[in-house]
Amino acid sequence: MLRLAAVLAVALLSVTAAAQTISPVPPLPPPLPPFDVWLAELRTEAVTRGIRQEIVDSALEGIEPVPQILERDRTQAEFALDLEAYLKRRLTKDIVRTAQKMYTRHGALLRRIGERYKVPPSIVVAVWGLESNFGRFAGVRPTFPTLATLAYDVRRGPMFRSELFSALEIVNRGDMEVAQLRGSWAGALGQPQFMPSSYLQYAQDFDQDGHRDIRKSQADVFASVAYYLQQHGWNRRATWGREVRIPAASRQVVAALPRRQEGCRAERTMTDSRPLQEWRRLGLRTATGAALPAGALPASLVQAGSRSFLLYPNYGALLGYNCAHSYALSVALLANRLR
Repeated sequence: MLRLAAVLAVALLSVTAAAQTISPVPPLPPPLPPFDVWLAELRTEAVTRGIRQEIVDSALEGIEPVPQILERDRTQAEFALDLEAYLKRRLTKDIVRTAQKMYTRHGALLRRIGERYKVPPSIVVAVWGLESNFGRFAGVRPTFPTLATLAYDVRRGPMFRSELFSALEIVNRGDMEVAQLRGSWAGALGQPQFMPSSYLQYAQDFDQDGHRDIRKSQADVFASVAYYLQQHGWNRRATWGREVRIPAASRQVVAALPRRQEGCRAERTMTDSRPLQEWRRLGLRTATGAALPAGALPASLVQAGSRSFLLYPNYGALLGYNCAHSYALSVALLANRLR
């Protein structure tokens, strides 16, 4: 019996030691309080952040969660559709024709903005067109109930809570009134579809009328898009990337290349950057079958369905606008049609 007890004791110690090496399961986040309690706490915090009480009352009094907002959040087209389906929906003949018409109509203004911010007019028009259908639809949902709904949701609550405070700050600064803050189901504002934090940081007063008007001023809209991309690293001496062909002999090697470990979700599906000349040595060719340039420009590969793209550093600015390859490639391919 003593020997059995000793064996059991050793076994128990072993199990205990092994258990200590296993990472503990993180505790579940505490349940959210009822919405009215949560909102009251948020209102108090807004005042401590310097938002005037009358603005807090005007923006947040009596609002309730909007169930349709959460439904839209769970079914975003950028993630629900594959690339081919998304491009078919977004790059229709009508959209391409309208983009070309707007590119021509606003040519003089776009060239001035391109010279100031060093971003191609074609990229600015493509972003504008895909974000708000060339200014025709910038969203009609009241922003504060939208952001409060998403801030109260467990999926991305902290991010949208921050955006809600930014929206309050827009009103607090006098840039817009509460009633003017209307936008998309996610709280994006104006023709560029800026989140409130992006408005505060990147919106421009290009027409110099004293207001950063991304709702109605075409000059401010284009300049704001261009400045956003410039500040996210757009380099005027390069383009966004190119579509490529991968020869059959190289597909297995290419498929085994390591992926990025950092960045947004889309960036983590891209290979690590390699100079163009290395991709050329691997046998990749342009979409027309020509040889790739032999330069040192860094490029990452992404494969989307049946198509493959080499993406240069400028592409990161497009992902900064919306971290989804379907969106960023739509902008890039539409811009290519306008050159």
